Amino acid sequence: MKKHSSIGIVNYGAGNIFSLTAALKRQGLRYGMVNRPEELDNYDRIIIPGVGHAAKAMGKLKASGMIDSILQLKKPVLGICLGMQLLTDYSEEGNVDLLKLIPLRTLNFEGRIDLKVPHMGWNTIKQVNESELMKGIPQETYFYFVHSFYIEYNPKFTVASCNYGISFSAIVQNNNFYGVQFHPEKSGDAGELILKNFSTI
Repeated sequence: MKKHSSIGIVNYGAGNIFSLTAALKRQGLRYGMVNRPEELDNYDRIIIPGVGHAAKAMGKLKASGMIDSILQLKKPVLGICLGMQLLTDYSEEGNVDLLKLIPLRTLNFEGRIDLKVPHMGWNTIKQVNESELMKGIPQETYFYFVHSFYIEYNPKFTVASCNYGISFSAIVQNNNFYGVQFHPEKSGDAGELILKNFSTI
């Protein structure tokens, strides 16, 4: 069995850090905060959390000097919610170019679906590609979502999809970069299993 690794959480002013650290503690996973680029070297795994606005988040990452260091990472990186969207090419939220680590776009639900925006609450995901992140997660498992923007579906980079008026990417992967649109730290046992799986990738 693979040994659990230490996890560095990129601290760029995004919200919801407490819920994430509490979930990592429950799983017995070691973690610390990454405030400066050089601190990325202190951890085996990196999480980019996120609640907020894409353009503002990119501004904060740029101000902290993190962007170039993140782009060069070879270790596993997990983006959560906004953190996942930051891995893509571009977001309609602020019409901003992002990290371009996963060649997909982040789009606005508004004007594309007839359902209430934001998409908020529990929804099932459907696995479409193999990934160690999904180990032990059955099809149609429920996860907790809160988002107004979504990542377009592309089977080349989508590990699991979700449907909310339109099919979108719930989990993405490109090489060592992973992203989940839902909040694993608020998704009960299944969400914490995602975090545990990430720690052993």
